[in-house]
Amino acid sequence: MSNLSFNKIAGAGLATALAIVGLREVTTGLFSSEAPAKPGYLIEVATEGGEGAAAVDVIPDFGTVIPVADLKAGEAVFAKCQACHNVANGGVNGTGPNLWGIVGRKPGSHAGFAYSAGMTEFGGKQAVWDDTHLYEFLKGPQKYISGTKMSFVGLKKSEDRINVIAYLRAQGSTLPMPAPNPAAAAPAAAPAAAAPAAGAPVVGAPVVGAPAAAAVPAAPVEVPAAKPAA
Repeated sequence: MSNLSFNKIAGAGLATALAIVGLREVTTGLFSSEAPAKPGYLIEVATEGGEGAAAVDVIPDFGTVIPVADLKAGEAVFAKCQACHNVANGGVNGTGPNLWGIVGRKPGSHAGFAYSAGMTEFGGKQAVWDDTHLYEFLKGPQKYISGTKMSFVGLKKSEDRINVIAYLRAQGSTLPMPAPNPAAAAPAAAPAAAAPAAGAPVVGAPVVGAPAAAAVPAAPVEVPAAKPAA
């Protein structure tokens, strides 16, 4: 092998080695990472009463909200139920029972439908489907009545449930409209401020045993001398 060929091979090998070393240094600079002070992952947990806490679902005052509910919106939401139910007067049962007159009807009592044991048991305890029980049932059927055949996940929005109940009330309801009672759905009042513990000092009250303030000497008053009589 001539010296020229050897020099070419050696130069190519040296250039390759330099390229590898340089690439490693550049890559290290671009993608360097520092070890965390504490190993692990941060998992954010919403605290009770904070921004992430779920809102409490208060039972509405049906005598106030039902008369002003959106029947068209309720009918649109009820379209989700029509795969299993129909609401026609005298309509046939489907996967679920016919719902004409459901508001005010005894649970598990529609003729010709084979109810689950859970619904039959519920009907033995509850006289009629009223607004409150429908509201809770529509929120989560299987959670509210264990063993029900109704596999629908439920309506999570309160306004959707109110509108559906108003729509069902318009389909042969036999349940009288309740009188408005806004106080029943009002949130609980904030708790009163706690009284100070026994022996705790009251803000603004004098502290027993505190040293009295040092007396400040009065400034001397200059009295003008009396003028002699003329």
